Amino acid sequence: MSNSLIKIEDDRTGTDIETLRRAFLDNLFYVIGKYPEIATLNDNYLALAFTVRDRLLRSWLDTQRVYHEKNPRTVGYLSAEFLLGPHLGNNLTNLGLYDKFEKILLDMDMSLSDLLEQEEEPGLGNGGLGRLAACYLDSLATLDFPAIGYGIRYEFGMFDQAIADGWQIEKTDKWLRNGNPWEVVRIEDAQNVMFGGYTEHSTDTQGRYIVNWIPTDVIKGVPYDTPILGYATNTTATLRLWKAEACEDFDYQTYNSGDFYGAVRSKISSENISKILYPNDLQAVGKELRLKQQYFFVSCSIQDVMKTHLARGNEINTLHEKFSLQLNDTHPSIAIPELMRLLIDQYQIEWDEAWIITQKSFGYTNHTLMPEAMEKWPLNLMRAVLPRHLEIILEINRRFLDDVKLKHPKHNEQIRRLSIIDESGERYVKMANLACVGSHSINGVSKLHSDLLRKNAFSDFNEIWPEKLNNKTNGVTPRRWLLLSNRPIADLISKYIGDKWIKNLGELKQLEQFSEDSDFIASWQTAKSKAKANLAQYIFKKCDNRVDVNSLFDVQVKRFHEYKRQHLNVLHIITLYNRLKDNPELKTVPRTFIFGGKAAPGYEMAKLIIKLVNSIGKVINNDPDVNQKMNVLFLPNFNVSSGQLVYPAADLSEQISTAGMEASGTGNMKLAMNGALTIGTLDGANIEIRDKVGYDNFFLFGHTSEEIDKIKTSHYDPMVYYNSNKDLRRCLDMISSGMFSNENTDLFKPLVDSLLQNDNYFLLADYQSYIDCQRRVGELYLDMESWTRKTILNVARIGEFSSDRSIMEYCSDIWNVDPIDVRISPKL
Repeated sequence: MSNSLIKIEDDRTGTDIETLRRAFLDNLFYVIGKYPEIATLNDNYLALAFTVRDRLLRSWLDTQRVYHEKNPRTVGYLSAEFLLGPHLGNNLTNLGLYDKFEKILLDMDMSLSDLLEQEEEPGLGNGGLGRLAACYLDSLATLDFPAIGYGIRYEFGMFDQAIADGWQIEKTDKWLRNGNPWEVVRIEDAQNVMFGGYTEHSTDTQGRYIVNWIPTDVIKGVPYDTPILGYATNTTATLRLWKAEACEDFDYQTYNSGDFYGAVRSKISSENISKILYPNDLQAVGKELRLKQQYFFVSCSIQDVMKTHLARGNEINTLHEKFSLQLNDTHPSIAIPELMRLLIDQYQIEWDEAWIITQKSFGYTNHTLMPEAMEKWPLNLMRAVLPRHLEIILEINRRFLDDVKLKHPKHNEQIRRLSIIDESGERYVKMANLACVGSHSINGVSKLHSDLLRKNAFSDFNEIWPEKLNNKTNGVTPRRWLLLSNRPIADLISKYIGDKWIKNLGELKQLEQFSEDSDFIASWQTAKSKAKANLAQYIFKKCDNRVDVNSLFDVQVKRFHEYKRQHLNVLHIITLYNRLKDNPELKTVPRTFIFGGKAAPGYEMAKLIIKLVNSIGKVINNDPDVNQKMNVLFLPNFNVSSGQLVYPAADLSEQISTAGMEASGTGNMKLAMNGALTIGTLDGANIEIRDKVGYDNFFLFGHTSEEIDKIKTSHYDPMVYYNSNKDLRRCLDMISSGMFSNENTDLFKPLVDSLLQNDNYFLLADYQSYIDCQRRVGELYLDMESWTRKTILNVARIGEFSSDRSIMEYCSDIWNVDPIDVRISPKL
């Protein structure tokens, strides 16, 4: 009889092959209620998700236990968006179980890739803002910093985009229809949120000024928690999302009286608050709902922070010493008067002390230079929805302006700009100004963006508080955007330099020594070909279009907006089309132009640009004279999942926004991290990417932001460019003639008119520079070895743009938070 010990692992936590297989089958049977022979694809996905989640729970709960015991300073990240992407692949990667489950499922005649595709993507964000928040949670956990993310559990989230006859069609995003195995509801941590009504002012027996808010409505916020696991660490952060519910779902008396709808009216109106991401706010009712959304989630979150702070044994007046609350853009800035309200009205703290606590608690990240994106709320709306908050905002503003006048004498125009209240016409609350006044730190998200904030939008604040304004350039997580998305390249990198780069992206610098190595170059090209083949297969499945994997994949995937200038890309496509029609023997590299991204439902011009892209694609793709040399595709419903296929496959990254318009961008970083070369303007983080990867490895074109400012002041006339450039004129005339719209000359008239009459984003001014730069792109791609060397150098020098670097800067410069080691408890 053998004396060797038999190791038996816990089915909930074990990680050997046999234990994982057994746990998967147990979850399928006991949790899903199916046996393998009748299990659907979704059943198997859920069983796998619960098996993976089991292995997260120990570290997640131990993380919470350690934070409760050690009482560390903690980051509270408040964001209206968290564009997480699918959880399963990311969690398998961070747990180091991806390859094991791939083998287990293969042995069971299943495909891991099929189960990964089955997961519904959480529709909790619109674009870069929400994706940045998700990257930051990943980095916070990976680097062991105590943190909790706060947001809204949108029932339907961002719309699903379909394309019909070239037009964007918005469909309901039913991301929860098959359940969400990653979240845990915490009903006992629900918070009540008040709306409407009026305030009563009085003095108590001790002479203290008391304000009592009498609301008309009270709504319950129920938290749903999702574990965010760091890579190769025990630390697991929490994303807490709030769902709006009625305090009383059903009115029995009303139902018995025959008013069946009235019996559930409160339930319906309450749940509307967390129903969808960004309701259309062109109408007054939409504005009111959006304000309610923002207040709902920050009120729940601030109350939760206070509850956590007190549960750890702290006094309420030390909140700023234990929590650092970051406002991810202006959406959560109503949190400033909410914290003041709770400190003053609920905890009876005097104004001056409450203001010190509030200012020291909050930091504000600005994400835009667009005036329309800096939210303003009509005073009448604020008074109707949040009467107590309006009182507090007005008092904050009075004290702030009095202080400014005393310490920094200004003339009336500067005081007007600094004021939180916009007094011109209908009075508004300027939420960006409120965020600036109520925070101890204000940061931009690229060096150019921060410089422009100091120079333009926040110049007056910079004058009185120069120490407040700082820069924290965005970053993206290499775990999702390289390790998970681009496994062939990631494996190749690790083979040559080891795997330390996964947690320290600066290690990629070692790749430079292989940029001249013929074997490495050949392996790199093979890995790239695999990524392009994967995307080509996806395109055929989604768009029924076959693409040439040997063509240059020219990619522009981002939210559609005029300043992002997808229509400048279109002008180049038409120019190339004309050249090929005029000279069929023209030597040029075959190109596949790939577009993706959504337009806001109410943004008609952006939707018209989507229609133009699809209309031009229809003509070109069906023209036998050119369709072997160029192809134009629009990928519907671009999201994190499709991004994980597109970024690794891209050859050319289109970052062509008008200089001075893009705050930072993160798509530019994801594409460069995967080896795409950038064609771009000196805008946002493009400048810093170009500085790092090298000027010779970046295709630069267009006017600078300073030059754009000069053009603006010199009475810019786009017709001058139209009349003097025959290629440009031909492109615009073709669009106007109806060539791409079945001879309907009116369809694209608004777009052409906007370019010829105003051209607010200077497409015509940058057109020729862009065309010349694209010619250089094509010439280089014909020399594939030189092109590949440059892609290797892009990846080798992209380490600065990891979200890990960003988070370390936030933690040291703004949040003053230290990492905490989480050790797994031997006992439950």
